[in-house]
Amino acid sequence: MSDNTREVGFGTKLLHYTGAVDEVTGASSTPIYQASTFHHFDLENPPKHDYTRSGNPTREAVESYIAALEGGVRGFAFSSGMAAISSSFMMLSAGDHVICTEDVYGGTYRLLSTIMTRMNIETTFVDMTDIEQVKAALRPNTAAVFMETPSNPTLRITDVAAITAWAREHGLLTMLDNSFMTPYHQRPIELGVDIVLHSATKFLSGHSDVLAGLAVVATDELGVRLKAIQNGMGNVLGMQDSWLLMRGMKTLKVRMEASEQSALKLAQWLANRSDIAAVYYPGLADHPGREVHERQSKGYGAIVSFDVGSGERARKLLGAVQIPLVAVSLGAVESILSYPAMMSHASMPADVRALRGITDGLVRYSVGLEDIEDMIADLEQALA
Repeated sequence: MSDNTREVGFGTKLLHYTGAVDEVTGASSTPIYQASTFHHFDLENPPKHDYTRSGNPTREAVESYIAALEGGVRGFAFSSGMAAISSSFMMLSAGDHVICTEDVYGGTYRLLSTIMTRMNIETTFVDMTDIEQVKAALRPNTAAVFMETPSNPTLRITDVAAITAWAREHGLLTMLDNSFMTPYHQRPIELGVDIVLHSATKFLSGHSDVLAGLAVVATDELGVRLKAIQNGMGNVLGMQDSWLLMRGMKTLKVRMEASEQSALKLAQWLANRSDIAAVYYPGLADHPGREVHERQSKGYGAIVSFDVGSGERARKLLGAVQIPLVAVSLGAVESILSYPAMMSHASMPADVRALRGITDGLVRYSVGLEDIEDMIADLEQALA
């Protein structure tokens, strides 16, 4: 006899979600409702959908999909990861103060340091591996804490449960960028986070062909507030991209598992080389945040950052590799080698980067689905 109370596994959830099968035709793929507006058959009883900015069945399918995977009450799909993050910050008001991970993604740093400041919202960037620094940054007007763990690109680990417990004591909104881990490895809402954010362009879509952002809220009250901002600002995800994102998400489990296996082998190989100044990967035994990471995540992910010693050597490496794309972004089926100093964190001043360990010799390898032996052989020749 089957146990109807048993919760299905993550891989099953990826394939059997609300909207996965069309209720009208039985189609095995969510229909693309390529419509900007919807007919009102009865003015006294308006339809659920009236205008696609406010709601579209295809977009709502991916929104309910990510909410189910993250364990939240409501999901929202935006035109990019930064659209999701900036919309979430719109929940704050002039005069508020934010505490943020210091080695955060460059786009988030740029938003907080150059745009939100014009709205009189200030940010203090701290090393969130040390909760005492977080506590010391508290001000009377502090309203939110923004976490990124593992951080981008140095893969520092924040103790999410400890931060959220402290934040609740002070009535602070907590947000976390979960792009690196995805809900397959890490479920921040279960650790007390209020809003989970994704650049769905990365691992969730997984194929370098979608620009998208997602947000999941922990409460209905937050859902009402974020929905008003999404509708009011209008930075929603289009129908075609919503469909492509759902198609990519169906294979998230197998992609993450394969890439992570290779990432660990790559990190161990790099760590054994005498010509590499540093290797950053939570799965390495000597990673300072490994114990905390293992408490809150089910895996180590597919991002390996390493320092080759100098900017000159990093540039030579980028020009010599043959397998990975040399590009911004990450989380795709193909490997991507990035240079944070000139790509993801170019908007961060050089002295600020240096304080955060983002040196000119640092590169970030997003491990794809190629054979790991070929990746290592390629790096071997490129480093030589």
